[in-house]
Amino acid sequence: MTRRSVGVAATLGALAVVASGLVVPTATPTAHADVRQCTEGQTRYVTESPPALARLAAAQSWTLSTGKGVVVAIVDSGVQASNLHFPAGSVLTGKSFVGGAATTDETGHGTALAGIIAARDIGERSGVVGVAKDAQILPVKITGGEAGDPEQQRSANLAAGIAYAVSAKADVINLSLSTTGNRADVRAAVAAAVRAGIIVVASGGNREQGADVKDGLRYPAAYPGVIGVAATTTTSDVVGENSIHGPQVDLAAPGDNVITTFRGWGDCVFSEEQQSSSYATAYVSGAAALLRQEFPAASSDEIGYRLTATASRGSRTARDDVSGWGVVQPYEAMTAELDNSVAGPVPPGGTPRPTPRPKASTVDLTPARDPRAPDRSAVQWLLLGVGASVLGLAMARMLRRSTHA
Repeated sequence: MTRRSVGVAATLGALAVVASGLVVPTATPTAHADVRQCTEGQTRYVTESPPALARLAAAQSWTLSTGKGVVVAIVDSGVQASNLHFPAGSVLTGKSFVGGAATTDETGHGTALAGIIAARDIGERSGVVGVAKDAQILPVKITGGEAGDPEQQRSANLAAGIAYAVSAKADVINLSLSTTGNRADVRAAVAAAVRAGIIVVASGGNREQGADVKDGLRYPAAYPGVIGVAATTTTSDVVGENSIHGPQVDLAAPGDNVITTFRGWGDCVFSEEQQSSSYATAYVSGAAALLRQEFPAASSDEIGYRLTATASRGSRTARDDVSGWGVVQPYEAMTAELDNSVAGPVPPGGTPRPTPRPKASTVDLTPARDPRAPDRSAVQWLLLGVGASVLGLAMARMLRRSTHA
């Protein structure tokens, strides 16, 4: 039995990393007081609600949608369906590309993502519930967590896993992983998913989780039609330095103090000391599931547009490579009236907005006429005259004194 505690927080998001840079983080829990400690083999529950749910106004969103009837594929390490938050029917059979069942999870990463997206409410014993609490999870297991498995096999599993999710008719595909490598087979699999109308959400990249820590493109997030996600602090909406910055970032979501499902043993708190885009990606996938139920006939591009156009940001007209279009707001995305006049991203089929250039203008440097100039001139002459008179009188007195002397 292994205890996971805050002592390993320095390696939050412990990784299975291969030479290609494909990163599939493992879920490394941290401890915070006895009730929040996570011990393998020992079931514990956290009674407090995940703080991200309040930040994303989940309760308000549930008045419109709970993700019912929506299937979210998690292409990752599998999902431990024996967790109490996943009653029968909430986690589908799925498919494993590494042997065993997709409904088992050796690392815990896929199970943590599944809890963020669709954990069921189990009453007062636990505050954990998913953003899209009635969605179904389709586990697609592409890694068993081994650090030394061949790079070629793992990358091939990613493409095959995405292709399987397409064939299984998933509505949303969650890809909480990233790589600097632009593989043709993965690119083709993602393109097929986008053509099929599936909402594809992927991590924009974590700095400490890759061999290359420089900002720049990360895949699959950088592929056309994919929503790339960065991680913010839950309390301040600030994207932490741990998130890779780049043009692949479209949205941001909370990525720290994540309370979610811990393999088969109840709940745990993840990423207490650092933000992880893996978890942020799952929150956006949950939001996408809410919108898919609310707008069943909408295209994936229209769903993506609603999510980006209504995101919370400082400037309504511009995105940046740090947080994209801002922090996802699912309720606003479901209720906003949107058209091409709304500031922000261009809607599907809309006309790109030209960036306005400042108009050139000449500056008139001719001195302005002083309306009080005549008055000032008269006063100056008067003072000059008075001064001359005073000076004349003074000289006359001096001459008289010298004469009498």
